[in-house]
Amino acid sequence: MRPTLASLVQHSALKLTVRAGEDRLDTPVRWAHVSELADPVPYMEGGELLLVTALKLDAEDPEAMRRYVKRLSKAGVVGLGFAVGVHYDDIPDALLTAAREADLPLLAVPRRTPFLAISKAVSEAIAREQYRSVTAGFAAQRELTRQTLSDGPDGLIAALAAQVDGWAALYDASGALVSTAPDWASRRAGRLTADVERLRERPAPASAVVAGTEDRVELHSLGTGRRPRAALAVGTASTLGTAERYAVHSAIALLTLTTERSRSLHAAEQRIGGAVLRMLLAGEPDHARAVAGGLYGDLLDAPFRLIIAESAYTSSSASASVSASASASASAPAPVAGSGDDPLDALTDVVESAAARAGEAVLVVPEGDRLLLLAVDGGAAVEACTRYAESVEATRIGAGALPGSGAEGAASGGAAPGAVVSEGGDLVVGLSAPAGPIAAATAYKQAEQALSVARRRGRALVEHEELAAGSVLPLLADDAVRAFADGLLRALYEHDAKGRGDLVASLRAWLSRHGQWDAAAADLGVHRHTLRYRMRRVEEILGRSLDDPDVRMELWLALKTTTASGTG
Repeated sequence: MRPTLASLVQHSALKLTVRAGEDRLDTPVRWAHVSELADPVPYMEGGELLLVTALKLDAEDPEAMRRYVKRLSKAGVVGLGFAVGVHYDDIPDALLTAAREADLPLLAVPRRTPFLAISKAVSEAIAREQYRSVTAGFAAQRELTRQTLSDGPDGLIAALAAQVDGWAALYDASGALVSTAPDWASRRAGRLTADVERLRERPAPASAVVAGTEDRVELHSLGTGRRPRAALAVGTASTLGTAERYAVHSAIALLTLTTERSRSLHAAEQRIGGAVLRMLLAGEPDHARAVAGGLYGDLLDAPFRLIIAESAYTSSSASASVSASASASASAPAPVAGSGDDPLDALTDVVESAAARAGEAVLVVPEGDRLLLLAVDGGAAVEACTRYAESVEATRIGAGALPGSGAEGAASGGAAPGAVVSEGGDLVVGLSAPAGPIAAATAYKQAEQALSVARRRGRALVEHEELAAGSVLPLLADDAVRAFADGLLRALYEHDAKGRGDLVASLRAWLSRHGQWDAAAADLGVHRHTLRYRMRRVEEILGRSLDDPDVRMELWLALKTTTASGTG
């Protein structure tokens, strides 16, 4: 430990005597400094033991000594060493009284003890402390390295907590707590997630100190890129010492090395994953299993979901798909490194972190401006993806961009049909129905269909089950469909607008009654012969036969589309 006034007094060769401030001898000494100035304060930094002979001091003036001692105390001087037998045979009463009043430690230095000996004793003690700290730091580094190699990050966190005599915690790329030591600190570490999230918003490396009533916590981001890959928290009762600081820095270096190594391995896994996915989509599940080996566990044997995500509502669906390129190339797409603001990067972090915590395998393949994922049906990764998409949609709604388009959007007062609802961190996700390796291509098509619907409706996520269990009518809320409907029915609307009859209403009633003349005529309040005449006029104007079921279907859907859009 650093030298203190007590250790100097106990130094047998110095022969120092305590004359005042006996209860403050445990104060650490930062340096020993000699000054005969009447006011040495401008040259003090605090923590010094000031050595004087009183050559230029009016040491017998009580008021002058009170002012002198007060200035020293205020400047942070930890003690005063007075040379006895040089200019004064003993410490003057005025200085002794002032020191006792200010409770400033006052040491009598005998004539045979040179000030240089005191300075050397302080310097040697500081050097010993620094050597001990460095040695302890190297020992801590060796122990942390050994624990990392044998037990991974969990072993490192446990060893670090022991080294700092406190606790330590590791957070993953999504800000979730993944490791804590000792176990009792998990609740304390869990309360820091908001602070970790704020730290993750800053480019790495970054650090912060969180002072609380329980302890003092240091937070450090981990990673060498713009986007932090993890975060480390270290909680102690007081400020870290030199040895503890070495241990923390060693832990940061080891965790960063582990993280960066994991990133390169992760990129290699993504390339393998791309090849495996292409084989699945090409109808070669056996080859896919052979290439994957044990990398993805039983993911390729259990029911899984195929997820396609885009970073914004774009026309990227027209870009080359995995299935289209499967026959052209067997090589996997290279992972795309996005910025820290890329929602696909954030989604990847969330899904992979959830899968890691649950012990699940997940296959992630970046492909241009979209992301393809294969995850266990009903698992933590799928749930994390769904929750993340829900949070994106909730943020969008909070910003005033309500989801939905067409009939849904008109009903909710949201965006106009077909409008693009896009914020800076937008995301659109399509989720397939549960499938197995043989049906991977079908699952891909389902995810594409769900993605297309999500994009049209302004939704963050749509599951294929919604399309199968819902109605086809919301799918009509599209600019192209509405344009077709308007063109198909325009002549009828123009006819009615000139007061020549009510052909549109008559057509709607007749179709809704499945061509039953009496029922439809009753709904309209006209004779059935009148209705027959109107239907012949519809056929003449449109140039189509109502006996054709395809024509009846198109007209009915056109009527539903124009009604939903408010043009009918």
